[in-house]
Amino acid sequence: MLSDVSELLRCKKIIEHKLDWGTSENWQSTDFENLNQLILDETGVSLSVSTLRRIWGRVEYNHLPSVTTLNTLARFAGFQDWRGFVKHNKVLNENPQPISQEKKYKISIPSKKIAWISGVVLIIGLIGILAFQKIRQPKNATYTFSSQPITREIPNSVIFTYNAADSPTDSVFIQQSWDSRKRTLVDKKLDKYTSIYYEPGFYIAKLIVGEKIVKEHKLLIPTKGWLGTIDVKKPVPVYLKDSEFLRPDVMRLPVSVISEKNISMQPDPTYIHYFNVGNFDPVSVKNFSFSTEVKNEYREGAAACQLAAITLLTDDIPIVISLSAKGCVSELNMLSIDNYISGKKADLSAFGVDFTVWNHISCKNSGNKIQYFVNDTLAAEYPIPKREIKIVGISYTFQGTGAVKNVSLSNGEKMIFEAFNNKIILSDK
Repeated sequence: MLSDVSELLRCKKIIEHKLDWGTSENWQSTDFENLNQLILDETGVSLSVSTLRRIWGRVEYNHLPSVTTLNTLARFAGFQDWRGFVKHNKVLNENPQPISQEKKYKISIPSKKIAWISGVVLIIGLIGILAFQKIRQPKNATYTFSSQPITREIPNSVIFTYNAADSPTDSVFIQQSWDSRKRTLVDKKLDKYTSIYYEPGFYIAKLIVGEKIVKEHKLLIPTKGWLGTIDVKKPVPVYLKDSEFLRPDVMRLPVSVISEKNISMQPDPTYIHYFNVGNFDPVSVKNFSFSTEVKNEYREGAAACQLAAITLLTDDIPIVISLSAKGCVSELNMLSIDNYISGKKADLSAFGVDFTVWNHISCKNSGNKIQYFVNDTLAAEYPIPKREIKIVGISYTFQGTGAVKNVSLSNGEKMIFEAFNNKIILSDK
């Protein structure tokens, strides 16, 4: 039946084998863009990048795709339509192989060109995966799941308390976030599990029985004021002292400080992050305005594009404003909650800037849209979702290094957060 999501899982496995791009858990945004084009070329039907991200579990979406989408996926997998694919499954083994005439697509994508947005997306936290297989649960099954961070410092351990004693299987997992690689098998007979978070952000923690999400809850990993980090080796970054990057009127990490830590800037420039999460009252995206000034202060060697990103972390999907040198806007990716925009397929030239000077970046709600401004000129606008979404944090990412000043976040006419204009206003938390 079309309602059986296990058929969708099988179809995805065939497509993944056909593409030969490695495990789909490691796919990046560019992979979904390439898959969109390949499907269009073979079937004549365009499945949007956002649809493909939902199907592959990068965005919470607990519904089976439409019949048109299923037919398109089945055709790309080598079958006439979805009904023909389901019928053929009777003879498929557990490790299905695509039909012999299928092509394999190998696309080499330089990891550093997308590392800047990958780091942002991992903060934003924010988003669950599809439950693809159903396990019959006992009618009277009772599951509970909660968590408690230990501190406001980063790294931060979290104590998860759970009850999965009624599970019909020993396959009980706790998943830290949307990333299924951060899924850990736990003992269903116990009730405690601890996990460590090396970066702040907003997460959706999940209790999973088999492949079914039975409980989930929102989890905020806050900072104690501003936090600065340098990407060196995942999962643990290099943490900065306040004195190394914070001043009353500016947030800036000199190249000399990076060098003193024996971190090489060439041939591959590093990425730095500034975070401030959970230190102000949440602000609804339906009544907000945000403003800041930024500079990317490194342009040597491979850092010529001077990639940068400003992220408004929400209790849902984040807002990510991407910037670069003017000639590199093709490398940009924007995220306006439900709207993902690739510089490969859209004109993001307004977000190409001259980083030798300060650039004023702002956004605000206007009616049913979020408007984005670069140096006081409207650069883009995208719809605001109808559901309630609140801003809970701010982060900045720079290729090489960068500086920030004049940060402000308002709820209507009320100033909620302000920093680096010679005064700092924080709500009491």
